Amino acid sequence: MSAPGCPLPPPLPPALPAAPPHVFGLEKSRLLQEALAGSQGSPGARDDVRRLLMHSKDRFREDLKWILFCADVPSLIQEGPQCGLVALWMAGSLLALPQDVPLERIVALARERGYTAHGEMFSAASMARLAEEVFGCQAELLAGGLGEPNRSRILQHLISGRPLLVPYDEDFNHEPCKKRGHKAHWAVGAGVLLGVPGPALSPDYEEDAELKGLFYPASSKPPPPLPDPPEAIYLLCKQGKSWHYQLWDYQQLCESNLQLAQLAPSRTTDGKVYVVPPGGLLAGLCGQVLLLRP
Repeated sequence: MSAPGCPLPPPLPPALPAAPPHVFGLEKSRLLQEALAGSQGSPGARDDVRRLLMHSKDRFREDLKWILFCADVPSLIQEGPQCGLVALWMAGSLLALPQDVPLERIVALARERGYTAHGEMFSAASMARLAEEVFGCQAELLAGGLGEPNRSRILQHLISGRPLLVPYDEDFNHEPCKKRGHKAHWAVGAGVLLGVPGPALSPDYEEDAELKGLFYPASSKPPPPLPDPPEAIYLLCKQGKSWHYQLWDYQQLCESNLQLAQLAPSRTTDGKVYVVPPGGLLAGLCGQVLLLRP
């Protein structure tokens, strides 16, 4: 209670709203400003997967139990052909960095090293070197695609909460397609959804409170081993043209990654000079996947 004659203290200011997802180039782009104003922020991985499962039930077999291993990564909307550098920036959030590295720094260093001219990244090997220099992390470049013998290593990598970077051809809905590299794009893999048979799961997993049949590793226990064998595999990915996570059929992404062969004709006739490795996309991107570790 205040003393007689003393004015009451002013009311506390209202709580600040949650910060929206960072958007590089927002100040210069009216399109990006309108997109951000119309968005509801960047949902978490579990929320997005729950939404996808509820709205696309025909894609996910009801006779399987679905186990989600996921990590939350921030959204970042690209401006221009920066998909690879944006995916790298998002992956950095899962590498236990001592401090955040801004996208501007990643873009500048990629240009200084001669890896890019306009933000494009047509070489997975250059992406690996850039990741190691920017983040001080380990970057393992896998050749031969996402299938065996790489599949088991990739799944275990994701189950451990570590990111991967994967080039693929992007369809109109951002999902993998096969355009011979003409729609080459980069995404960050931040988790995996496994469909497994069986009447019951071990106590290593707990069921979602809202969606029956969706399970997560128990939070009180270390990550369990890879369930063997999953009958369905979806990769949980983000890329620089959407706020949301997407679930992509593993085999579909594998096939898209393995057919990256040619630079898009529109790139060769737009009057710009791009940094393309010797051998083109076939040598620089085709069948290549990047695993990042702290």
